[in-house]
Amino acid sequence: MSAALSWPQVLAWRMRRQLLDPIGTPSVPDVVRRLCGVQAQVASSAELAIRVRRGSSQRGEVARALAEGRLIKTWAMRGTLHLLTPEDGGAVLSLLAAGRSWERPSWERYFGMTTKHWDALRPAVRDALEGKLLTREELIAAVVAQRGLGHLGEALRSGWGTLLKPLAWQGDLCFGPSRGNRVTFMRPLAASSRWGGVLEPDDAARIVIVAYFGAYGPATIDNFRSWLSRGRISVRQLRTWFSSLGDRLVEVEVEGRRVHILAEHRDELAATKPTRTVRLLPGFDQYVMGPGTDDGHVVAAKRRTSVSKQSGWISPIVVAGGSVKGTWELDGDDVRVAWFKEAGPPPRSALKAEVERFASILDRDLRVVVGLA
Repeated sequence: MSAALSWPQVLAWRMRRQLLDPIGTPSVPDVVRRLCGVQAQVASSAELAIRVRRGSSQRGEVARALAEGRLIKTWAMRGTLHLLTPEDGGAVLSLLAAGRSWERPSWERYFGMTTKHWDALRPAVRDALEGKLLTREELIAAVVAQRGLGHLGEALRSGWGTLLKPLAWQGDLCFGPSRGNRVTFMRPLAASSRWGGVLEPDDAARIVIVAYFGAYGPATIDNFRSWLSRGRISVRQLRTWFSSLGDRLVEVEVEGRRVHILAEHRDELAATKPTRTVRLLPGFDQYVMGPGTDDGHVVAAKRRTSVSKQSGWISPIVVAGGSVKGTWELDGDDVRVAWFKEAGPPPRSALKAEVERFASILDRDLRVVVGLA
């Protein structure tokens, strides 16, 4: 085990790896790839999460990347909507599918879904979408017309998409371009000629674990499990996947806690100096979603409820020195920063500079208003 490290070093290293310090110059898909996906149930937040990591960007780039098949949109980590790269997205989906959460008895009790029903639903959905782009209602109509599936109409209409998520994880469908205010679905290969397919789980695990630790390390198996599936995959299965990496993952000590990092990053991390950089990040940003809002080094335990709100809402955050020091909201032309009072005096010059950067991204005049929370 190498020399002990500090959490300020770790957080500074994560800022660098996540293209926040310094800001990077990658393409839109490269940002998504580096972050192992971008949570996207709020489209404007997803686009902003990408743009704040690029030195030069334009409005609408994410939509263009989706239209050109350089990104896909589908249900992924933790069952939430994400942007993924089509080349690598199938690896993440494979691990989610490997958990086979839909085979639990609770699914049968709640939805009336037996193995027989799943075996009928998958081909019904694939056939309905073959060569077509369908709205949710059009897809449901095609499914419930099939023998033995008529009872699924109400469950399929759920805005949560619970019965459709397992099909997304198995590569049967993804989101297509919206038709007005209605979502559409299509086959992933129709969405992108770059679609790499859903890999075998053992092959996928090596890809996804390496990608995760390259952005959110040092970390633990539990960190990875929470990020991926909130516990829907067994620890035993995860340990098997982790062991397959051999000596590519190494143990380091961070202020007395033993965690893992990719061997190729150990020296770089050890040489990293703490940062004082201030960044404004949008709601649902991967900087907190990757390690999770219960990571007390990123979000102090006493402030978790300021960041993680009811109904799964994740607030826009102010990151300073690698940890969350406040939240912010846009109120007309004012960026209202709620700086956590225990974080010390707010860095007003740095906040002003970051708001000016935001103003250039959003192409509007903005001013910062700082208060204590």
